[in-house]
Amino acid sequence: MTQTIAPRVRTLVLLLLAAACALLAGAGPASAHAALTGSDPRQGAVVDKAPAQVSLTFSESVSMDDDSLRVLDPKGTRVDDGSPSGTGGTTYSVKLHAGLPDGTYTVTYQVVSADSHPVAGAYTFSVGAPSETSVSVSAQAAGGGFVGGLYGVGRYVSYAAFVVLVGGAAFVLACWPRGSGVRAVQRLVVSGWLALTAATLLLLLLRGSYTGSGKLADVFDLSLLGEVLQTKSGAALVSRLLLLAAAALFIAVLFGAYDKREDEERRDLTFGLAVGGSVVAAGLAATWAMSEHASVGLQAGLAMPVDVVHLIAVATWLGGLTALLVALYRAPAQTPVPAFAVRRFSRIAFGSVVALVVTGAYQSWRQLGSWTAFTDTRYGQLLLVKIGLVAVLVGVAYFSRRWTAQLAEAVPSLAGQREREHVAASGGRKNDEAKVTRKTGGTEKPEATGQTGVAEKTKAAAKTGVTEKTGVSEKTEAAGKAGAAGKAGAAGKAGAAGKTKAPGKASGTGKGSGGSQRAAQLARQRAAVDAARQKRQRDADPHRFGLRRSVLAEAGVAVVLLVVTTVLTQTEPGRTEEDAKAAGAASAASAAPTTGAVTLDMPFDTGGQNGKGVVRVELDPARVGANDLHLYVERPDGTAFDIPEVKLALTQKAKDIGPLPVAPDHITTGHWSASGVQIPMAGDWEVAVTVRTSDIDQVTLTKNAQIG
Repeated sequence: MTQTIAPRVRTLVLLLLAAACALLAGAGPASAHAALTGSDPRQGAVVDKAPAQVSLTFSESVSMDDDSLRVLDPKGTRVDDGSPSGTGGTTYSVKLHAGLPDGTYTVTYQVVSADSHPVAGAYTFSVGAPSETSVSVSAQAAGGGFVGGLYGVGRYVSYAAFVVLVGGAAFVLACWPRGSGVRAVQRLVVSGWLALTAATLLLLLLRGSYTGSGKLADVFDLSLLGEVLQTKSGAALVSRLLLLAAAALFIAVLFGAYDKREDEERRDLTFGLAVGGSVVAAGLAATWAMSEHASVGLQAGLAMPVDVVHLIAVATWLGGLTALLVALYRAPAQTPVPAFAVRRFSRIAFGSVVALVVTGAYQSWRQLGSWTAFTDTRYGQLLLVKIGLVAVLVGVAYFSRRWTAQLAEAVPSLAGQREREHVAASGGRKNDEAKVTRKTGGTEKPEATGQTGVAEKTKAAAKTGVTEKTGVSEKTEAAGKAGAAGKAGAAGKAGAAGKTKAPGKASGTGKGSGGSQRAAQLARQRAAVDAARQKRQRDADPHRFGLRRSVLAEAGVAVVLLVVTTVLTQTEPGRTEEDAKAAGAASAASAAPTTGAVTLDMPFDTGGQNGKGVVRVELDPARVGANDLHLYVERPDGTAFDIPEVKLALTQKAKDIGPLPVAPDHITTGHWSASGVQIPMAGDWEVAVTVRTSDIDQVTLTKNAQIG
């Protein structure tokens, strides 16, 4: 039964790890957590005369430098004074040069939100009337590129390492003190410390380039590093490094002095380590809470300590689970994980889950703001996935608790069986020693080693048919002859005996050294056999096997859960996303021109069955800024029908802009729609529509549209 179930569990874990990799691969650069909610002039607006300044309003406070907010004329020349400043709240402005001519101006911004994520964007407004512009809007999002990818890897590694470091140490200290001497557990905790230290250093070096130019060459710019150290995120990373130095001392004591003490002597040291470790763990968690989501928005003073509790609960649960898994699979047979350690961890894990539910509910309310945000925003959708994974993990943990209870019931009988086997094995060794003693002449003396060697030599000679007198037999014979023949004869025989005895003793000494080595080798072999037997007994225990299997499944789910949690920290909160959508809709409504929509009809023929029809694209209001797009697919007879896939892209070849992809949503049969389609400037735009009617039949249609 176990041989058939184990591959299934391994397959499940591999599938979960594959899902985690898919989430990692699909996670792009960090989403902007500060959204542009307003601007003056508004996006796409046409004003009668040039404004004195340009103002931008964000959903939260941001940090700026001289190049964070720029205004460019149609030729790409900068027309602002280069000194953006805050005007109160979350609004920032930059003054413009006087006497600006008519035309289309481009506003670009690249700032860092209060929760440490870079935000970039651009929009246009016109003075007098729209005109052509040479400004090309960059397609790369803030925080993207190679540096952004490295920074993302550093974030994932730092979260995982924190979980392993804190959870592994807590498991040893609170659940299994003897585990401090298990090499596999030591390696796990130390690896967590090393990974967190390396990831923190990497994030500190990449921070300046990540929020700025995105160039790899800027990673080693010391002046840029100095600027990073003056920011909130830089201070948090430096604080994390200092706390890791304290954590190194904690680990040294835990696996050093603590491991060497007896159980009763550990009690006082346990209290000190528990207090010190809790302070260090809370400090490490605070370096995230004070620089990311919890530090901005509603009730920041309450949200930061709640976030610290949330992070520590995650680390205690998932990190302890990892330590338990390593101990179950890698601990030596002489020190298996006892049932009481698993029971203790089960209680601690339950308390961690309760803390996660309470703190998670508060964070969800704070970041979402409405029930519709669960389904209408990416943050809410990821949060639903996280809730589902936690439910699965709790369900698997229930089975682990059942195996733990059965293991606790089986431990006494198994211990008695091991004791009986140990006694039997000890008795067998004593019988063997008694036989050796009888063969060597009864009572052992200091020369017993030599005598044993002589006895072995005599046995070998007897088997080959050669009769040899040993030093012991010669001595006995000489003594007998001396008593019968008198003093003179005794003296002669004694001399002969003495001459004969000396070589016998030398031979016995040499054989004694070989016997000692042989005895040591036998002892090592016996110990190896005992260890192998204990390991087989441990692995053959069905209760322990079931526990290992369920804990392995828990660990697989935990990996995916940790990935989703890390992606959540890089995703724009649902409340902010909804506020930005509302502000964008209001801006588009206020700046909407009076012109009508552009309609493009494009017949198509993919060459396959049901491959003919007409695509109709409607773009409203077909002006610079936000537009509504509707796409209809009809048969040649005018009836609407669905196709497997339709894609659309906008390109202005004259200015080398695009293609700008548009992903319309399917509304009903033959109807797709997209709102808020941004067109950055006026001119002749190419509209490309790709129609796919089967797995292999598709065609791309193009037509130009004039955007005013």
